[in-house]
Amino acid sequence: MAEVEFREVSRTYPGGVTALNGLNLTVGDGEFLILVGPSGCGKSTALRLLAGLDKPTAGEIRIGGQVVNTLGPGQRDIAMVFQNYALYPHMTVYRNLAYGLKQRKTPRAEIERRVRETAELLQIGELLDRKPGQLSGGQRQRVAMGRALVRDPQAFLLDEPLSNLDAKLRNQVRGDLKRLHREVPVTSVYVTHDQVEAMTLGDRLCVMAGGEVQQIGSTDDVYHRPANTFVAAFMGSPPMNLLPGVVRSGALHLGGAELHAVPCPDGPVTVGVRPEHLQLGGAQADGAVPARVDFVEPLGSHVLMTALVDTPDPTRVIAQAPPGTALEAGTPVGLLVPPERTYLFDAETGDAVR
Repeated sequence: MAEVEFREVSRTYPGGVTALNGLNLTVGDGEFLILVGPSGCGKSTALRLLAGLDKPTAGEIRIGGQVVNTLGPGQRDIAMVFQNYALYPHMTVYRNLAYGLKQRKTPRAEIERRVRETAELLQIGELLDRKPGQLSGGQRQRVAMGRALVRDPQAFLLDEPLSNLDAKLRNQVRGDLKRLHREVPVTSVYVTHDQVEAMTLGDRLCVMAGGEVQQIGSTDDVYHRPANTFVAAFMGSPPMNLLPGVVRSGALHLGGAELHAVPCPDGPVTVGVRPEHLQLGGAQADGAVPARVDFVEPLGSHVLMTALVDTPDPTRVIAQAPPGTALEAGTPVGLLVPPERTYLFDAETGDAVR
Protein backbone atom coordinates (compact mmCIF):
# COMPACT_ATOMS: atom_id res chain seq x y z
CA MET A 1 0.00 0.00 0.00
CA ALA A 2 1.11 3.58 -0.54
CA GLU A 3 0.01 7.18 -0.33
CA VAL A 4 -0.98 8.77 -3.65
CA GLU A 5 -0.50 12.49 -4.32
CA PHE A 6 -1.45 14.91 -7.07
CA ARG A 7 0.46 18.18 -6.81
CA GLU A 8 -0.85 20.98 -9.06
CA VAL A 9 -1.53 18.44 -11.80
CA SER A 10 -2.99 19.75 -15.06
CA ARG A 11 -3.71 18.18 -18.42
CA THR A 12 -4.33 20.30 -21.50
CA TYR A 13 -4.92 18.65 -24.86
CA PRO A 14 -4.09 19.99 -28.34
CA GLY A 15 -6.51 22.73 -29.24
CA GLY A 16 -6.39 24.20 -25.74
CA VAL A 17 -8.92 21.88 -24.09
CA THR A 18 -8.10 21.68 -20.37
CA ALA A 19 -9.37 18.42 -18.91
CA LEU A 20 -7.72 18.88 -15.50
CA ASN A 21 -6.68 22.14 -13.92
CA GLY A 22 -4.29 22.28 -10.95
CA LEU A 23 -5.46 19.17 -9.10
CA ASN A 24 -4.16 18.96 -5.52
CA LEU A 25 -5.22 15.75 -3.82
CA THR A 26 -3.75 13.29 -1.36
CA VAL A 27 -5.10 9.75 -0.99
CA GLY A 28 -3.97 8.29 2.31
CA ASP A 29 -2.29 4.92 2.70
CA GLY A 30 -5.12 2.34 2.66
CA GLU A 31 -7.82 4.95 1.96
CA PHE A 32 -10.74 4.39 -0.43
CA LEU A 33 -11.25 7.70 -2.26
CA ILE A 34 -14.00 8.40 -4.78
CA LEU A 35 -13.62 10.78 -7.73
CA VAL A 36 -17.19 11.73 -8.61
CA GLY A 37 -18.73 14.15 -11.06
CA PRO A 38 -20.54 14.42 -14.39
CA SER A 39 -19.08 13.35 -17.71
CA GLY A 40 -16.21 15.58 -18.76
CA CYS A 41 -15.38 16.75 -15.23
CA GLY A 42 -11.80 15.40 -15.31
CA LYS A 43 -12.15 12.37 -13.04
CA SER A 44 -11.19 9.76 -15.66
CA THR A 45 -8.34 11.99 -16.84
CA ALA A 46 -6.97 12.05 -13.28
CA LEU A 47 -7.16 8.25 -13.11
CA ARG A 48 -5.44 7.82 -16.48
CA LEU A 49 -2.65 10.15 -15.39
CA LEU A 50 -2.23 8.20 -12.17
CA ALA A 51 -2.13 4.91 -14.09
CA GLY A 52 0.48 6.21 -16.53
CA LEU A 53 -1.85 5.91 -19.54
CA ASP A 54 -1.44 9.65 -20.15
CA LYS A 55 1.09 12.29 -19.11
CA PRO A 56 0.34 15.52 -17.21
CA THR A 57 0.99 18.88 -18.85
CA ALA A 58 2.11 20.25 -15.49
CA GLY A 59 2.51 19.14 -11.88
CA GLU A 60 3.71 16.03 -10.08
CA ILE A 61 2.12 12.66 -9.37
CA ARG A 62 3.59 10.66 -6.48
CA ILE A 63 2.98 7.08 -5.42
CA GLY A 64 4.54 6.07 -2.12
CA GLY A 65 6.54 9.30 -2.11
CA GLN A 66 8.11 8.63 -5.53
CA VAL A 67 7.47 10.96 -8.48
CA VAL A 68 6.09 8.74 -11.24
CA ASN A 69 5.52 11.25 -14.07
CA THR A 70 8.12 9.59 -16.30
CA LEU A 71 7.34 5.98 -15.33
CA GLY A 72 5.28 3.73 -17.60
CA PRO A 73 2.18 1.88 -16.34
CA GLY A 74 4.12 -1.33 -15.71
CA GLN A 75 6.63 0.48 -13.49
CA ARG A 76 4.12 2.05 -11.11
CA ASP A 77 2.99 -1.10 -9.28
CA ILE A 78 -0.69 -0.24 -9.60
CA ALA A 79 -3.63 -2.33 -10.77
CA MET A 80 -6.73 -1.22 -12.67
CA VAL A 81 -10.28 -2.50 -13.00
CA PHE A 82 -12.29 -1.24 -15.98
CA GLN A 83 -16.01 -1.18 -16.69
CA ASN A 84 -15.66 -3.69 -19.56
CA TYR A 85 -13.93 -6.37 -17.41
CA ALA A 86 -11.07 -6.85 -19.97
CA LEU A 87 -10.79 -10.60 -19.31
CA TYR A 88 -9.09 -13.05 -21.66
CA PRO A 89 -12.02 -15.03 -23.09
CA HIS A 90 -9.96 -18.11 -24.02
CA MET A 91 -8.51 -18.51 -20.51
CA THR A 92 -10.12 -20.02 -17.43
CA VAL A 93 -10.75 -17.88 -14.38
CA TYR A 94 -7.67 -19.42 -12.77
CA ARG A 95 -5.46 -18.49 -15.71
CA ASN A 96 -6.94 -14.98 -15.87
CA LEU A 97 -6.08 -14.47 -12.22
CA ALA A 98 -2.63 -15.98 -12.59
CA TYR A 99 -1.63 -14.26 -15.83
CA GLY A 100 -0.09 -11.11 -14.34
CA LEU A 101 1.85 -13.11 -11.78
CA LYS A 102 3.23 -15.43 -14.46
CA GLN A 103 4.36 -12.42 -16.47
CA ARG A 104 6.31 -11.27 -13.42
CA LYS A 105 7.86 -14.74 -13.15
CA THR A 106 6.35 -15.36 -9.72
CA PRO A 107 7.11 -18.88 -8.42
CA ARG A 108 4.40 -21.43 -9.20
CA ALA A 109 3.66 -22.20 -5.55
CA GLU A 110 3.22 -18.49 -4.79
CA ILE A 111 0.89 -18.11 -7.78
CA GLU A 112 -1.20 -21.03 -6.54
CA ARG A 113 -1.41 -19.56 -3.03
CA ARG A 114 -2.33 -16.05 -4.16
CA VAL A 115 -4.91 -17.17 -6.72
CA ARG A 116 -6.64 -19.51 -4.26
CA GLU A 117 -6.66 -16.89 -1.48
CA THR A 118 -7.99 -14.17 -3.78
CA ALA A 119 -10.65 -16.45 -5.23
CA GLU A 120 -11.90 -17.35 -1.75
CA LEU A 121 -11.87 -13.70 -0.70
CA LEU A 122 -14.04 -12.80 -3.70
CA GLN A 123 -16.21 -15.92 -3.34
CA ILE A 124 -15.34 -17.23 -6.80
CA GLY A 125 -13.38 -20.31 -5.70
CA GLU A 126 -15.83 -22.67 -7.42
CA LEU A 127 -15.48 -20.78 -10.73
CA LEU A 128 -11.76 -21.25 -11.30
CA ASP A 129 -12.19 -23.84 -14.08
CA ARG A 130 -14.76 -21.83 -16.01
CA LYS A 131 -14.16 -19.37 -18.84
CA PRO A 132 -15.54 -15.79 -18.84
CA GLY A 133 -18.29 -16.70 -21.32
CA GLN A 134 -19.75 -19.08 -18.72
CA LEU A 135 -20.00 -16.38 -16.02
CA SER A 136 -22.62 -13.79 -15.14
CA GLY A 137 -21.79 -10.08 -15.27
CA GLY A 138 -21.29 -9.90 -11.52
CA GLN A 139 -19.00 -12.94 -11.55
CA ARG A 140 -16.92 -11.47 -14.38
CA GLN A 141 -16.49 -8.25 -12.46
CA ARG A 142 -15.33 -10.19 -9.41
CA VAL A 143 -12.76 -11.94 -11.59
CA ALA A 144 -11.60 -8.57 -12.95
CA MET A 145 -11.19 -7.26 -9.41
CA GLY A 146 -9.39 -10.46 -8.43
CA ARG A 147 -6.95 -10.17 -11.31
CA ALA A 148 -5.97 -6.73 -10.05
CA LEU A 149 -5.97 -7.65 -6.37
CA VAL A 150 -3.91 -10.84 -6.71
CA ARG A 151 -0.86 -8.79 -7.65
CA ASP A 152 -0.81 -7.06 -4.23
CA PRO A 153 -0.32 -3.62 -5.83
CA GLN A 154 0.56 -0.32 -4.14
CA ALA A 155 -2.71 1.19 -5.37
CA PHE A 156 -5.96 -0.09 -6.81
CA LEU A 157 -7.62 2.05 -9.54
CA LEU A 158 -11.25 1.43 -10.49
CA ASP A 159 -12.79 3.16 -13.52
CA GLU A 160 -16.60 2.93 -13.24
CA PRO A 161 -16.41 -0.85 -12.70
CA LEU A 162 -20.13 -1.30 -12.00
CA SER A 163 -21.61 0.70 -14.87
CA ASN A 164 -22.24 -2.37 -17.08
CA LEU A 165 -24.18 -4.24 -14.38
CA ASP A 166 -27.92 -4.13 -13.82
CA ALA A 167 -29.29 -2.45 -10.68
CA LYS A 168 -29.51 -5.63 -8.57
CA LEU A 169 -25.97 -6.73 -9.47
CA ARG A 170 -24.62 -3.22 -8.84
CA ASN A 171 -25.96 -3.34 -5.31
CA GLN A 172 -24.47 -6.79 -4.76
CA VAL A 173 -21.02 -5.98 -6.16
CA ARG A 174 -20.99 -2.65 -4.33
CA GLY A 175 -21.38 -4.61 -1.10
CA ASP A 176 -18.57 -6.93 -2.22
CA LEU A 177 -16.30 -3.92 -2.75
CA LYS A 178 -17.00 -2.55 0.73
CA ARG A 179 -16.31 -5.93 2.31
CA LEU A 180 -13.20 -6.41 0.19
CA HIS A 181 -11.71 -3.08 1.19
CA ARG A 182 -12.46 -3.76 4.83
CA GLU A 183 -10.57 -7.06 4.64
CA VAL A 184 -7.79 -5.86 2.30
CA PRO A 185 -7.41 -2.08 2.78
CA VAL A 186 -5.43 -1.31 -0.39
CA THR A 187 -5.09 2.38 -1.32
CA SER A 188 -7.94 2.76 -3.82
CA VAL A 189 -9.09 5.48 -6.22
CA TYR A 190 -12.55 4.86 -7.64
CA VAL A 191 -14.07 6.87 -10.50
CA THR A 192 -17.84 7.12 -10.91
CA HIS A 193 -20.59 9.48 -11.99
CA ASP A 194 -23.09 7.55 -9.83
CA GLN A 195 -23.62 9.46 -6.60
CA VAL A 196 -25.10 6.42 -4.82
CA GLU A 197 -21.87 4.51 -5.43
CA ALA A 198 -19.88 7.54 -4.36
CA MET A 199 -21.77 8.08 -1.11
CA THR A 200 -21.89 4.43 -0.05
CA LEU A 201 -18.40 3.24 -0.98
CA GLY A 202 -15.76 5.82 -0.17
CA ASP A 203 -13.92 6.95 2.94
CA ARG A 204 -13.83 10.38 1.28
CA LEU A 205 -15.33 11.95 -1.84
CA CYS A 206 -13.67 14.35 -4.27
CA VAL A 207 -16.45 16.09 -6.21
CA MET A 208 -15.25 17.48 -9.54
CA ALA A 209 -16.63 19.74 -12.28
CA GLY A 210 -14.96 21.43 -15.22
CA GLY A 211 -11.59 19.85 -14.49
CA GLU A 212 -11.44 21.30 -10.97
CA VAL A 213 -12.15 20.07 -7.45
CA GLN A 214 -15.38 21.45 -6.00
CA GLN A 215 -15.22 19.79 -2.58
CA ILE A 216 -13.32 17.05 -0.77
CA GLY A 217 -14.74 15.44 2.35
CA SER A 218 -16.67 12.58 3.89
CA THR A 219 -20.14 11.65 2.65
CA ASP A 220 -21.58 13.52 5.63
CA ASP A 221 -19.56 16.66 4.85
CA VAL A 222 -20.42 16.70 1.18
CA TYR A 223 -24.13 15.94 1.65
CA HIS A 224 -24.87 18.07 4.69
CA ARG A 225 -22.32 20.87 4.20
CA PRO A 226 -22.02 21.40 0.43
CA ALA A 227 -19.37 23.95 -0.54
CA ASN A 228 -21.39 25.43 -3.42
CA THR A 229 -24.54 25.06 -5.49
CA PHE A 230 -22.91 22.55 -7.85
CA VAL A 231 -22.14 20.11 -5.04
CA ALA A 232 -25.55 20.77 -3.45
CA ALA A 233 -27.41 19.96 -6.67
CA PHE A 234 -25.19 17.07 -7.80
CA MET A 235 -25.04 15.06 -4.57
CA GLY A 236 -28.43 13.74 -3.60
CA SER A 237 -31.28 11.94 -5.33
CA PRO A 238 -33.54 13.77 -5.87
CA PRO A 239 -31.15 16.74 -5.88
CA MET A 240 -31.32 19.69 -3.51
CA ASN A 241 -33.91 22.30 -4.46
CA LEU A 242 -32.30 25.65 -5.33
CA LEU A 243 -34.49 28.76 -5.41
CA PRO A 244 -33.83 32.51 -5.75
CA GLY A 245 -34.42 34.37 -2.51
CA VAL A 246 -33.51 37.64 -0.86
CA VAL A 247 -32.49 38.68 2.63
CA ARG A 248 -34.13 41.88 3.91
CA SER A 249 -33.51 43.29 7.36
CA GLY A 250 -31.97 39.97 8.39
CA ALA A 251 -35.01 37.90 7.33
CA LEU A 252 -35.16 35.43 4.43
CA HIS A 253 -37.85 36.06 1.81
CA LEU A 254 -38.74 33.33 -0.66
CA GLY A 255 -41.57 33.07 -3.17
CA GLY A 256 -43.42 36.01 -1.64
CA ALA A 257 -43.23 34.62 1.91
CA GLU A 258 -41.14 35.88 4.81
CA LEU A 259 -39.49 32.91 6.44
CA HIS A 260 -37.00 33.21 9.29
CA ALA A 261 -34.02 35.25 10.41
CA VAL A 262 -30.69 34.36 8.80
CA PRO A 263 -27.18 35.39 9.88
CA CYS A 264 -26.02 36.92 6.59
CA PRO A 265 -26.00 40.36 4.94
CA ASP A 266 -29.05 41.69 3.11
CA GLY A 267 -29.20 41.01 -0.61
CA PRO A 268 -30.03 38.26 -3.12
CA VAL A 269 -29.18 34.66 -2.21
CA THR A 270 -29.77 31.19 -3.58
CA VAL A 271 -31.78 29.15 -1.10
CA GLY A 272 -31.21 25.42 -0.88
CA VAL A 273 -33.39 22.81 0.79
CA ARG A 274 -33.38 19.05 0.29
CA PRO A 275 -36.64 17.29 -0.70
CA GLU A 276 -36.70 15.22 2.49
CA HIS A 277 -36.55 18.41 4.60
CA LEU A 278 -39.40 20.30 2.92
CA GLN A 279 -42.64 19.97 4.85
CA LEU A 280 -46.16 20.25 3.42
CA GLY A 281 -48.56 22.70 5.01
CA GLY A 282 -51.71 24.58 4.15
CA ALA A 283 -51.60 27.04 1.29
CA GLN A 284 -52.16 29.93 3.70
CA ALA A 285 -50.01 28.63 6.56
CA ASP A 286 -47.93 31.26 8.29
CA GLY A 287 -44.32 31.27 7.04
CA ALA A 288 -45.09 28.77 4.25
CA VAL A 289 -43.91 29.29 0.68
CA PRO A 290 -46.97 29.17 -1.62
CA ALA A 291 -46.78 26.63 -4.44
CA ARG A 292 -48.96 24.64 -6.84
CA VAL A 293 -48.73 20.87 -7.29
CA ASP A 294 -47.44 19.83 -10.70
CA PHE A 295 -47.44 16.04 -10.27
CA VAL A 296 -46.79 13.30 -7.70
CA GLU A 297 -44.79 10.07 -7.90
CA PRO A 298 -45.77 7.31 -5.44
CA LEU A 299 -42.68 5.21 -4.62
CA GLY A 300 -44.07 2.92 -1.95
CA SER A 301 -42.04 4.04 1.06
CA HIS A 302 -42.73 7.70 0.24
CA VAL A 303 -44.22 10.03 -2.35
CA LEU A 304 -42.29 12.61 -4.35
CA MET A 305 -44.33 15.72 -5.00
CA THR A 306 -43.18 18.18 -7.65
CA ALA A 307 -44.58 21.68 -7.29
CA LEU A 308 -44.11 25.11 -8.83
CA VAL A 309 -43.10 28.03 -6.61
CA ASP A 310 -44.08 31.50 -7.77
CA THR A 311 -40.63 33.09 -8.03
CA PRO A 312 -39.70 35.66 -10.75
CA ASP A 313 -39.31 32.63 -13.04
CA PRO A 314 -41.56 29.83 -11.69
CA THR A 315 -39.23 27.33 -10.01
CA ARG A 316 -39.90 23.61 -9.84
CA VAL A 317 -39.21 22.01 -6.44
CA ILE A 318 -39.48 18.45 -5.15
CA ALA A 319 -40.76 17.54 -1.71
CA GLN A 320 -40.75 14.10 -0.10
CA ALA A 321 -44.16 13.33 1.40
CA PRO A 322 -45.47 10.39 3.47
CA PRO A 323 -46.82 7.32 1.64
CA GLY A 324 -50.44 7.69 0.65
CA THR A 325 -50.20 11.43 0.03
CA ALA A 326 -52.58 12.17 -2.86
CA LEU A 327 -52.66 15.63 -4.41
CA GLU A 328 -54.16 16.63 -7.73
CA ALA A 329 -52.24 18.75 -10.23
CA GLY A 330 -52.91 22.44 -9.61
CA THR A 331 -53.68 22.02 -5.89
CA PRO A 332 -52.29 24.96 -3.89
CA VAL A 333 -49.97 23.94 -1.05
CA GLY A 334 -47.64 25.63 1.41
CA LEU A 335 -44.02 24.53 1.72
CA LEU A 336 -42.46 24.90 5.16
CA VAL A 337 -38.69 25.37 5.17
CA PRO A 338 -37.11 24.43 8.54
CA PRO A 339 -34.51 27.06 9.54
CA GLU A 340 -31.98 24.43 10.60
CA ARG A 341 -32.30 22.69 7.21
CA THR A 342 -31.94 25.81 5.07
CA TYR A 343 -28.81 26.32 2.98
CA LEU A 344 -27.78 29.75 1.69
CA PHE A 345 -25.44 30.35 -1.24
CA ASP A 346 -24.04 33.50 -2.77
CA ALA A 347 -26.34 34.42 -5.66
CA GLU A 348 -23.40 35.27 -7.96
CA THR A 349 -20.60 32.85 -7.08
CA GLY A 350 -22.73 29.93 -5.84
CA ASP A 351 -20.46 29.50 -2.80
CA ALA A 352 -22.01 28.57 0.53
CA VAL A 353 -22.48 31.52 2.87
CA ARG A 354 -23.32 29.45 5.92
